[in-house]
Amino acid sequence: MSEGLLVAAYLVAALMFVMSLAGLSRQDTAKNGNIYGITGMVVAVVATLAHAHIVGFTLVTLCMVIGAGIGLYLAIKVQMTEMPQLVAILNGFGGLAAVLIGFASALEVNDSLAGQFKNLVMTTEQLIHSSEIFIGIIIGAVTFSGSVVAALKLHGKVSSRPVSLPGKHWTNLAILALAILMGVVYVQQHSILALLLVTILAFAFGITLVLGIGGADMPVVVSMLNAYSGLAAAMTGFMLGNNLLIITGAMVGSSGAILSYLMCSAMNRSFVSVILGGFGTEEGTIVEGGEQGEYTEVSAEEVAERLKNSSSVIITPGYGMAVAQAQHPVRDLVNKLRDRGIKVRFGIHPVAGRLPGHMNVLLAEAKVPYDIVEEMDEINDDFADTDTVLVIGANDTVNPAAAEDPTSPIAGMP
Repeated sequence: MSEGLLVAAYLVAALMFVMSLAGLSRQDTAKNGNIYGITGMVVAVVATLAHAHIVGFTLVTLCMVIGAGIGLYLAIKVQMTEMPQLVAILNGFGGLAAVLIGFASALEVNDSLAGQFKNLVMTTEQLIHSSEIFIGIIIGAVTFSGSVVAALKLHGKVSSRPVSLPGKHWTNLAILALAILMGVVYVQQHSILALLLVTILAFAFGITLVLGIGGADMPVVVSMLNAYSGLAAAMTGFMLGNNLLIITGAMVGSSGAILSYLMCSAMNRSFVSVILGGFGTEEGTIVEGGEQGEYTEVSAEEVAERLKNSSSVIITPGYGMAVAQAQHPVRDLVNKLRDRGIKVRFGIHPVAGRLPGHMNVLLAEAKVPYDIVEEMDEINDDFADTDTVLVIGANDTVNPAAAEDPTSPIAGMP
């Protein structure tokens, strides 16, 4: 394939990815968004294979078949309630790919220097390329290790409580500073040992970063790691001279960063503290003499019967609904209430659940009509005029302590 055709194919693929992002922004167009994304990826892969000087297509084909098989298995096996940890680990795979490509590029540079430039002064182009390798590896390694820890927290294999190391911020700062120092050594001397140390330190930094963040703040962490994976992809594009990787990496990185910022604003958290792993670590206080109640199990039919005198109902779901996998009974309840002529809507807090859009995904999977699912800012003013509010596993996002108790860990959260 000629260079002109490759550029044209990449342009089409980039356009497909933009249309995919636009489609995925709404439930009613999400299916089309997925189709656009798949089409763009197929165009990109075919164009790359047709243009690249590949020595062994057998190995490439084998790797693609293995990857496609794993992806198909995950699509069939993983339940919707497990989407947060799946998204987290997929972010990690993107980071790991950046690390591996970085080392491949570093070894290629070393071979080139040994054969041609060993006794010459390093050119500006070589200096820039070495810097790209270092930056890509450090971002990719942080993304991979951080994503693995996030996935383990979300899967319950690691405690969701924040783990604070002694002098956490100073420890993280020291690890990062040492990694940057080793990176400078690599750029100047092309030492693979220095690059290995950079990778190990970056892995450690990602682990300590995410360990210090509580499970309730995972939506912000997942979106931030998504931004990191986008940056890693963009740096990989610079390493390989691939414009499409740069474009898509920039899109993923910027969208993830914007989403993280918006969720931080919704939680009244500092964006910088997210990057540094400095939130979600406050200890809560136990209030003596609080309200007590008894657990009573009821069916959707019984709840609908109890709400029969209400003319309007707002349902506020949270992480508890995901844990209990209660989205289908909730859908049954909604259908029964609507059959009685009761106006039913959902109010979704920006950080409800453990993933950006977690509640929206679960409700869509249960086939809840998307036109009755509204965001916090759209529905907040309607609570005062609503007969009944049904809170399902969302005690944090409706907790009055956020507005009334300045010492509460969730103080200031809308």
